[in-house]
Formats: sequence, structure tokens, C-alpha cells
Amino acid sequence: MDQYILILALIGFGSFIICWMPKISEYTGISYAIFYVVIGFLMYRIFPDILPNPLPQQNPTLTLHLTEIVVIVSLMGAGIKIDRAFKFKAWAVPLKLATITMILCIIAATILGYYFLGLGLASAALLGAALAPTDPVLASDVQVGPPNDEAKSETRFSLTAEAGLNDGMAFPFTWLAITLGLISMGGNAEISNWFLFDVIYRIVAGVLIGYFSGKFIGYLVFDLSTRYKFLETRDGLLAISITLLVYGLTELLSAYGFISVFICAITLRHFEKHHAYHTELHSFSDQVERLLTCVLLILLGGALANSVLDSLTWEMVVFVLAFIFLVRPLSGMLTLIGSKLHAKEKLAISFFGIKGMGSVFYLAFAFGKFDFKYQDELWAITAFTILISVILHGLTATPIMKRLTGKAKKK
Repeated sequence: MDQYILILALIGFGSFIICWMPKISEYTGISYAIFYVVIGFLMYRIFPDILPNPLPQQNPTLTLHLTEIVVIVSLMGAGIKIDRAFKFKAWAVPLKLATITMILCIIAATILGYYFLGLGLASAALLGAALAPTDPVLASDVQVGPPNDEAKSETRFSLTAEAGLNDGMAFPFTWLAITLGLISMGGNAEISNWFLFDVIYRIVAGVLIGYFSGKFIGYLVFDLSTRYKFLETRDGLLAISITLLVYGLTELLSAYGFISVFICAITLRHFEKHHAYHTELHSFSDQVERLLTCVLLILLGGALANSVLDSLTWEMVVFVLAFIFLVRPLSGMLTLIGSKLHAKEKLAISFFGIKGMGSVFYLAFAFGKFDFKYQDELWAITAFTILISVILHGLTATPIMKRLTGKAKKK
């Protein structure tokens, strides 16, 4: 059987059924991520010798770039659909989640990884950095709806904004793990340089590039185009073009592209907040995101069907369960002490620390910069964490969010 033709057919099948997946998920109350992981698992059981190798450690470059693209497209889509303009007070909850909660999770995971799992300090720190961010890709079930959606939910807004913010905010801690690894090997690296460059410069530059890019594109699309008709466009493809352009420009300037893309999307959205064109931009980016997610989830299922979990031990299983059921929820609840949110909203926000493609990206990125020890173990822990998150959050997101939305309407 021709491998190329089979792959085309399988991608076509996956993208064909994804057109109905949101409705199927809404009807069944089960996230479509679960379906695709199962499909991938079965496909690799049925065609084990024909399909391409799904193991991330054996396809580092492909893994890095596929996850990189789906994350930045997801960040653009998340930014465009957030109705709330940025103000520190209005964004207090997601800002705390993307900083305090994430740092608490990184510290806890690093300590557990070092002392309980016996990983080296650099590998333990990398594990914390990879697992701490809430994933923007697999969190669609708990995020806000399309632009100018009438339904309002503080829980959905907080989780959407957190996912948009902390995938970029986790990058300095990935670089910290790399720095610790280089220091342990006697390399030319210093914590002071990490703080000044990887924390201060890269974050500030990412924010500024994203903000001014969003302002410029908004001026071009919503202002100049009204004066000069030849500049007018209502093509949804612009969302992807902006994503790639802003990300590429930011990375060329050694800043954080994840932060820049999200800030650009937020800025562009609020340049002309109620314009109908935002719906087209979001719709196109959402379709591209779902197609890429479909492919990656099938590969995840294939990796699970192969040997990605071979290095998993009972200690690692305990670590993952503790991280999902204790570390993230407790860190979230501690962060939200004093917030005016209802107790059930705090619980939901703390519970839905969904893990996904961002974690895979950070591991692949770090492994390309430094030869970390325990790479197979880190892949096993990360894959198992994503699997548990997909199942747990995929089965609970819809019913819990419906109950919270119902309570919000009654208020």
C-alpha cells in the first residue's frame, strides 16, 4: 500500500469529520480531542508499519514545528475572540493565573521532579516549565465563544485569557532549564544573563512588537481601507498571514513570538471591536487550528499506541495525578483568594488547567537547545499528562461549563 496516498486519505478523513466534531462534542458532552486520540491509537494499531513514525523523540524537528504552528494559530484565534478590553483590574484573574499560579506549578513540579522522581535539576525544571502552562489548543471547550458572542462567563474569559498569556510566559522558565543544564556542564551561561535577556528583554520586546503590530494592522484594515478602497479586504486568510508575519518578525528580533501574537490579536480586535470582520478572521483561524489539532491528536494517539509510555513508572503516574488533581487546583485556589468570583467559578478555573500541545512544543524546543538527561522519561511523563488531561477535562468540560453558565444566567 502506498504510504503517501494512505496518509492523504487519513488526513482527508480526519479533516472531513472535524467539520461536524464541534456539534458532536456539544451533543455528547465529550471533547472532540478524545475522539481523535482514539482514532489515532486505532489507526496505528491497524497500520503500524505503513503510517509515519509518531514518536516525538524520533521526529524532533517535525514535532517542534507542527506544535509551534498550531500554538501560534490558536493564540491568534484566542486573542481575536476576547471581547474584554485589556485593563489591569479587568484582567486581574488571568494575569494572576499566568504568573502566580504558573510559577507555583513550576516550583512544585520542579521539586517533585527532583526529589520524588530523581530527575536532575535542569530536567526537573524543564518538566515544570513544560507542564505549567494552560494549553490554548485543547482548551476550546472552556473558552469564550466567537467575537461579540452575547454569552458572558467570567470562567471562560479567565481560562481563555490565561491560555493566551501563559504559553508565552512559560518560555523564560524553559530557558532557565536550558541555562541550568549549560551551567551544570560548565557551559558559558549565567543566571543574571538569563534574567536580563530571557526574562526582561524577550517579554518586553514581545509585548511591544505585538502591540504596535496590532495597532498598525488595525489602522490598515479598519481605517486606511475606508479611505482607499483598493486596500479593503475581508479575507479570513489575513488572520494566518498576521500570525506568521508577527511571529516571524518577533522571533527574528529574539523576543517571544507567542506573547507577541496574542498581544497583536488583542490589540487588533479592540482597534474596531464590533466590526463584523473579526468573525471572519476568527472563523478562518479556528478552522486552520482544528485541522492542525486533528493531525497532532492522531499522532498523539499513534505515539500512545507505540512506545512513548515505555519509560513510564508508577512514581511518574503518581506525579502526574498529583500535578493534575492537587498542584494545579491548589495553586489556582491560592491565587484566587480574595477574588470576587463565586467559589464554584474559582474551583472550575483552578481545575481546568488543561495540558496539551504547548507542553510538547516546550520539550521539543528545549531538547533542540541542550542535551537534557532523562529525555525518554520526560516524553513519557508529558504524554501521560496530556492523555489524562484530554480524558479528564474532555469528559467534564461541557457539563461543568453548562452548569456554570446556567447559574450565571440565573443571577
